[in-house]
Amino acid sequence: MVLENGKRKNPNILVTGTPGTGKTTLCTTLAEATQLCHTNIGELVKEKNLHDGWDDELECYILNEDLVCDEIEDVLEEGGNIVDYHSCDFFPERWFDCVVVLQTDNTILYDRLSRRGYKDSKISNNIECEIFQVLLEEAKKSYSEEKVIAFKSDNIDDISRNVATLIDWVRNWSLPSES
Repeated sequence: MVLENGKRKNPNILVTGTPGTGKTTLCTTLAEATQLCHTNIGELVKEKNLHDGWDDELECYILNEDLVCDEIEDVLEEGGNIVDYHSCDFFPERWFDCVVVLQTDNTILYDRLSRRGYKDSKISNNIECEIFQVLLEEAKKSYSEEKVIAFKSDNIDDISRNVATLIDWVRNWSLPSES
């Protein structure tokens, strides 16, 4: 619901991180607890054909950022959303009130990606991203510092703690007052 002055009544949260860090698990649990709407961009891209084909080397769809943004813009302008994707630099900053970057120990991440059946080259690429904190740096460059938070996401206890922290954040959220 949008307030009459155009401001959102509920926040939007972007959850990002290397594949295998627990984004979808966190988002699903948080959405159930807060009644916010969870949008998994990877699934949306497949479902609505918001891509420019398949990349055989990376084994993923070639995301069409413009189509994705056009698809979700109205919903995000309303507020009350949790967006789940492994990249964040193409979304407009105004859409999100909080940007969560999940980080996982490399050994744990390796095991998770192996269980998913990823090729060694894809696992190496993702672990490199995690080692060099590529997604955290991307978030810091794309969003104001006060919006970005990094959470450890190695196990179920971390996920539970992260969800509890975000539930509190949602309950206490309010738009910054206009100057």
